[in-house]
Amino acid sequence: MKKRFGIDIDGTVTCPSSLIPYLNHAFNLNITLNDVKQYDLNHLVDISEEEFANWFAEIEPVIYAESPLADGAKHILNKWEKEHELFFISARGSHLLNLTKEWFLKNALSFHHIDLIGTHNKIKAAKEYKVDIFFEDKHDNAVMIHEECKIPVVLFDTPYNQEPIPSGVIRVNNWAEANIWVENWLKGEIRQKNGS
Repeated sequence: MKKRFGIDIDGTVTCPSSLIPYLNHAFNLNITLNDVKQYDLNHLVDISEEEFANWFAEIEPVIYAESPLADGAKHILNKWEKEHELFFISARGSHLLNLTKEWFLKNALSFHHIDLIGTHNKIKAAKEYKVDIFFEDKHDNAVMIHEECKIPVVLFDTPYNQEPIPSGVIRVNNWAEANIWVENWLKGEIRQKNGS
């Protein structure tokens, strides 16, 4: 039974620590992912929000071009791509679309559609594309998508998303765990359809 998967990119498909080396280099820090306890990184550096936003806008294309894949993501996503529709929905700005597609090709990752919506509010896109399940690393996104769209959301566990979650948001440690959950979910869907 083919499903449409909505999938975030940064911190989900890419390694959640992708940004750390750039932060350390630019601001003379020595942090690891374990030091990042909230999604907003501004508190880690001693500059204004505006200065930080300007720095990030400048370095963003470099980070996205060089981001390493999350462990296990390629194997699982390429397996799913044969059986389901993969819609990647990201808060990245649309000006980064070509760079993003190049990164997917360079990493031999398949996709059916990529939408860079330029905002963290992914509810509209999730509804518009009628996704059946979503994959995310940002806590409030995961909760809101689940509550508004009434779909399961798989939340990839990181130090910055440790707040409590409702039962429809499923916390996983890696792509292998996500795959196991998805396989069980799909089996349940098939059982429901067959009325057993």
